[in-house]
This record gives sequence, structure tokens and C-alpha cells, in this order.
Amino acid sequence: MIVAGIMSGTSLDGIDVAIVDMPSARLLDFRSRSYSAALRRRLLAVSNAECHTRDIARLHFELAELYAKAIPQRVDLIGCHGQTIYHEGRRATLQIGDGSVLAARAGAPVVCDFRPADIAAGGEGAPLVPFVDYRFFRHPRRTRVALNIGGIANITIIPARIPAGASLDDVIAMDTGPGNMVMDALAAHATNGRLRYDRDGRMAARGHVNRPLLSQLLRAPFYRRRPPKSAGREEYGAQFVTRLLATGLPVNDLLSTAAALTATTIAHAIQRFSTTPADDLIASGGGARNPFLMAQLAAFLPGVRMAMSSEFGLDAHAKEAIAFALLAYETWRKRPSNVPSATGARYASILGKLCLPPR
Repeated sequence: MIVAGIMSGTSLDGIDVAIVDMPSARLLDFRSRSYSAALRRRLLAVSNAECHTRDIARLHFELAELYAKAIPQRVDLIGCHGQTIYHEGRRATLQIGDGSVLAARAGAPVVCDFRPADIAAGGEGAPLVPFVDYRFFRHPRRTRVALNIGGIANITIIPARIPAGASLDDVIAMDTGPGNMVMDALAAHATNGRLRYDRDGRMAARGHVNRPLLSQLLRAPFYRRRPPKSAGREEYGAQFVTRLLATGLPVNDLLSTAAALTATTIAHAIQRFSTTPADDLIASGGGARNPFLMAQLAAFLPGVRMAMSSEFGLDAHAKEAIAFALLAYETWRKRPSNVPSATGARYASILGKLCLPPR
């Protein structure tokens, strides 16, 4: 079965499409399509802000048309995460990009709207990728941490399977705090929108970490809260960035401090919440391509082997799109794919809603 996985993340940078052969999970093709600057502004306007319901409704249909055009070939099934415009764990979440429109345009069944089933079961609705992390990365003797640094950073801790014989129920996962979201916004502000992100962390490398500001940011209760927990643009969006800019610090210092915040909160979450010391950290996502950020993270985690998910058969750029292809396949097979130990759900759920194409 050929399945397309579509992912558009909280960084609001565009659409990733992975074409996956199931059940082997072999990646056949991967494409990325950037959002236009105008579309990105419109998505930001309806994310974590007062807005007109008309704008949300129109984007809901418009994104589905874009998703369909981004699929490079005919497929048997589509798993579409949609674009998150609001997420409040255990209470409410909203991903836009209508599944019925996508099914009609692509001519294939669509599984979409994955998160509400987990919230209905009492969970955070995130993260959902731990099901895939466990499949690809579990090891009999090594505790592994799968790290994805998108707009938000999240980790999956997979304990070694011996001597305890760790299973999917022993997986711990959580959002750790900001990933690229704050750094991206600061880079865009500093360049009047010319740059969407700080390429290779070059601007941050020219700055200095402001220790008093970092200490203040780290006092947020979220970082001490035990998992399951999730975060989003609600915590690290425009208001958070405005607060940083109000300090009057040079933007390169703010970027350096934001990178330190991301690295520190990832490392602290691993050290505090892993039941056994981590042996391997397996990274993916846009932030994993930021050498300045990854060097800071490595310094916080001495003795932990740093690797990219591509080394383990899961393309580091395509990981999240592949994940939603796999999750859609599980739903198509009527099998649950949330991980209650990761999200806090009371039970395992079949995720998503199925939209069928016209006959």
C-alpha cells in the first residue's frame, strides 16, 4: 500500500510530503513546498490570536487544495496532520486543512484530525510520534532518546528492553519547550522578514547568552511539570517574542539566549525524566541542522552519543511526514496508535477521521 504522509508544523514554514510503502515503511519519495510569505502571515494571524472565523474557514479549505497539489503521485491512502492553529493539551486542539476536500482532489482516502481522539481519552493530544519512534529506535541494551526540533521541541525516551523488557507502555514522551519557533521569529524580526530562520545559527553565534534573562525564562512552571505535557504557539508565539524584544538586548544576544533556552530545556527534560541514563540521542527536524544549537545540546549531555535519525532508517528531514503516513496506515487497519504513557490518555485509541473520495 502506498501512503502519503503530509505534515505542516508549528514553524509555519510549509508542507512536507513523504511517500511511504507500507507495511515496510520504506520511504519512496519526499518533497517540501514552502508557504508563500502572504499565506504564512495569514496563518500567523489565525494562530493564537483573536481573528474572524471566516478567515479560519477559508484557510481550512485553501490548505487542503495546497496539500493535494503537493502530493507528487497517485497513492492509496493519505495521512494528513493539518496545520495546527491552536493547541491546549487535554482540553482543545485545532488543525486545519479539510480532509474531504483533500480526498476529492487527490482521489484517495484521507485520515486527518489525529489529535482529538487522544484528547477525548483524557490525553494531551501530543506528542503522537512516539509510536513511530518506538518502532524504529528501540534497542535491547541502550536507552535512546528521539528528539525532534521543530517549532516546538519534543522527546521520546525509549528505555532499554533488558533487563526489564521495556515495551511501548514504558515509553515516556513530552514537549520540552521551544524548538525553533522563538529563534525563527527573532531572525525574521531582525531582518525585516528577509530571513525565516537563523541559518546554521550564524546570528546566534555572533551573540552572547544573557544569563539573567535565561535564568528568568527557565523559572517557568512548565519546565518543572512532570510529563505528559505539551506546548505550542500559545506559550512561545508573538507574546513571548515581544517580551524578549522588550528587554532591549541586541537581537544576536536574544538569539543566542533563545538557542540556550531550547538546548537547556531539552537536556534538563532528558536528565530529569528518563528513568535510566540516556545512551543515544537521535535527532531530527529543522533544529537538528543548526550546528550552533546542537553543539550547545551536546555540551549539556556528555557521554550521550549524538546521531541523526537517518542513521537508523528514518530520514531526518522527512520523519514527521513519514510518521503520519504510518499513523494513517494504523488507522486504516483499525489499530490504535497513540501511546497513553506518552500523552496521558486513559486508553489506546484509533486516531483520526476518515474522509473518502468520490466514487
